[in-house]
Amino acid sequence: MARLFIGLMSGTSLDGVDAVVADLSTPNAPQCLGHAHRPYPDELKQALLDLHPSGPDELHRSQQVGLELARVYAQVTLEVMRPLGLAPQDITALGAHGQTVRHCPTLKGGVGYSVQLNQPALLAELTGIDVVADFRSRDIAAGGQGAPLVPAFHQALWGDPNHATAALNLGGIANLSLMAPGQPLIGFDCGPGNMLMDAWIQDQRGLAFDAHGDWARSGDCHPGLLASLMSEPYFQRPAPKSTGRDLFHLDWLRGHLRAHPGLDPADVQATLLELTARTCTEALLRHMASPAALIVCGGGALNQALMGRLQALAPCRVMSSEECGLHPCQVEAAAFAWLAQRCVDALPGNEASVTGALGPRILGALYRA
Repeated sequence: MARLFIGLMSGTSLDGVDAVVADLSTPNAPQCLGHAHRPYPDELKQALLDLHPSGPDELHRSQQVGLELARVYAQVTLEVMRPLGLAPQDITALGAHGQTVRHCPTLKGGVGYSVQLNQPALLAELTGIDVVADFRSRDIAAGGQGAPLVPAFHQALWGDPNHATAALNLGGIANLSLMAPGQPLIGFDCGPGNMLMDAWIQDQRGLAFDAHGDWARSGDCHPGLLASLMSEPYFQRPAPKSTGRDLFHLDWLRGHLRAHPGLDPADVQATLLELTARTCTEALLRHMASPAALIVCGGGALNQALMGRLQALAPCRVMSSEECGLHPCQVEAAAFAWLAQRCVDALPGNEASVTGALGPRILGALYRA
């Protein structure tokens, strides 16, 4: 008998929200029955960007944005259900991660916080579906980073008892999941995925992203700028670790560009692509010398130039998650359907070896419709 969950994911790329309907009657072999994507309106995207730095009246503004997000989430939820002829009562629960605007998991004195804007009560009201939200805070309360949470799903989906396998999610931030037989799962944020490339092309050409990496291909990687970018201490920090726009943003890039004035913008884009490819593959090599494959998901898997550089640098075959049965843009949303199922069934959703938490914890808060 089908057991249906919906997962929603809107990541650091701020391009919009992905929704999937997943049949989790066999939890470790989810069947994706439907997928929908809804871009963020320009005003909402700008409001989210404006909230990343501290500013006036940000508490009120953040609540307004949370309400608008819930309305967008409800719209895409109904869009993904409609072609399948599904009603709210057909869905066990909806997992909604929310939109991260602050991520400070460790503060002086110990436990920190992570803020994902959302209004899950309104989302439950608008959809008539039980909503699971607030996935990170329980892990952080237990001393963890609260992120990344998707490696546990990667392990359930792609872990191989006979071969070491790696998964790389290329969203705004890049994160690795390293799955080796008989070894604890390792997972962490490598650094920027698409975030800096998207920000630079938006700033220079008014485009949301570099389709297929064509603009990056038209330029040349600048060795001096690349060395400067790769000197960021975060890249050498040991796992567990997580990051986001709090560190990697356009002003961070501009700070490095001051030492290299007059660079062709296309060369900067080529250098940013190389930064993502190098930091991801170096992190992989540091922790797993001989993986059987590197499975790539997220929007970056559609960037042909980036995938080419990963294949040139990685010690194994680089493949899209589509070859494993899930389109790259469906994986993270499917992960939050899976995490919602874990919460409903009172099962742990984190992996302490990934986040650094004191142990397994049930993640998420349930909002009844």
